[in-house]
Amino acid sequence: MVDQGVVCSVDPHVSRIGADVLANGGNAVDAAIAAGAALTIVAPHLCGLGGDLFALVHVPGEDVPAYLNASGRAGSGADAEGLRAEGHRAMPFRNDLRSATVPGCVDGWFALHERYGSRPMAELLAPAIELASQGWPATAMLAKAGTLLDGVEGAEDLTGLAAGATVTRERTAAALRAAAEDGRDGFYLGDFGQGLVEIGKGLFTEADLAAVQAQWEEPLSVEAFGHRIWSAAPNSQGYLLLLALAIADRLDLPVDAGDPLWAHYLVEAARQAGYDRPERLFDGADVADLLAAAGERAGRISADAKAEVPVHQAAGGTTYMAVLDGNGMGVSYIQSNAAGFGTWLFEPRTGIGLQNRGTGFNLEPGHPAEYGPGKRPPHTLVPALVTRADGSLRLVAGSMGGDSQPQIVSQLIARVLHGGESVEAAVAAPRWRLHPGETGFGTWTGVYETDVELEDGSPEAWGAGLSERGFAVAPAAAGSGFGHAHLIEIDEAGRVAGAADPRAETGTVGTAPNRG
Repeated sequence: MVDQGVVCSVDPHVSRIGADVLANGGNAVDAAIAAGAALTIVAPHLCGLGGDLFALVHVPGEDVPAYLNASGRAGSGADAEGLRAEGHRAMPFRNDLRSATVPGCVDGWFALHERYGSRPMAELLAPAIELASQGWPATAMLAKAGTLLDGVEGAEDLTGLAAGATVTRERTAAALRAAAEDGRDGFYLGDFGQGLVEIGKGLFTEADLAAVQAQWEEPLSVEAFGHRIWSAAPNSQGYLLLLALAIADRLDLPVDAGDPLWAHYLVEAARQAGYDRPERLFDGADVADLLAAAGERAGRISADAKAEVPVHQAAGGTTYMAVLDGNGMGVSYIQSNAAGFGTWLFEPRTGIGLQNRGTGFNLEPGHPAEYGPGKRPPHTLVPALVTRADGSLRLVAGSMGGDSQPQIVSQLIARVLHGGESVEAAVAAPRWRLHPGETGFGTWTGVYETDVELEDGSPEAWGAGLSERGFAVAPAAAGSGFGHAHLIEIDEAGRVAGAADPRAETGTVGTAPNRG
């Protein structure tokens, strides 16, 4: 038992909805579903019904967390050769439906509910439906993001907004009602699915929409900093977080995060973990050999200089949520459009934006991650859990941030587990990131003048120390480019602390006292 339930998210409406579910007897999965549904309404620039979902669920007494992969697949009409014939050398990033995959988010909710839910699904979706129908005040972030959608069919509810103005999304509320009343088929085979088939003109079929997009799979884990750290298996890039932490654990990492060697070692660990990501990350990839190679890769790192890697190291629209209930069930939950508003294309019947997660594919003939029918793309979403040697839950952790997610979360975990920082201090502290490219998804595929970006407010010693070791370093404005991270920590006495990222305009921790 723990002393309270906690929900950490980017929005006060969402955190309150999740906390209310906990206070009314729901469990952490119930709260995650209700809050996740609300997120799709109030934060459509970050996630949506047209996006994907990953989750790790810790159940007290169970040795291995449950891992849900609710990432969608390319449509039956996916045609890499056709894109190459048009002159494309990479997947289109915006304004092209071929970068959309069948969304997995709604299937993810139903998979979570079937296995762990304790409250009726209609009850859990009701708060999101009410928000969409009755309205809520637009955040400044949403109002600004909505200017990108002027003239986009289906996005009319999200354009011309001023901060504080009431937003309603009745078409999207109807899609949620269909799911609440008729299950996943009410969504995938209802107005949304039919509309997606129509606008796809052969890209998607009804069979594509009938196929369930969510699967329970085995998570990955490593030992580091005296704990076991868990994350998602491929097609997620979660192994980059695990490998980087396993590498860092083999180095003489300073306890003081202000030490330039702290930044240097974690930067190098991220580079050594990720330089071969383009070759190694694809749907179904086996990365056991990479995790086993942590010692060898750590051995390539010097305290004094930037290491060479076999491939030049280059150098979002995602939201993460951490949930814990009073019985100690924890959910590390992340859902996403890929980039902000995804493809910038909307299914017009329901006003649901379509993710551009297909940009994770490539167009290299014969590559395991080549765009093709029924395939899941390489994915950036990285949920994380940390457990003690006795199996008890220590941390629920994650962040938005595109390619940078493993780097962000590795800094948070190192600060808490190795540096002894509070979750509040760790989440608020400045961060570094490897240069992510113009889109936030080009870390491992581009060549940039800057190796490492340092968030405003970073210790001066980081910049000087990294430069002296051969890195090209540049400052970068603080904000969402360095993630919206959330953390929950449970100490050995069952006391709980939660932290929502101050970089999020409305990041909020919702609590529900344990009355058990």
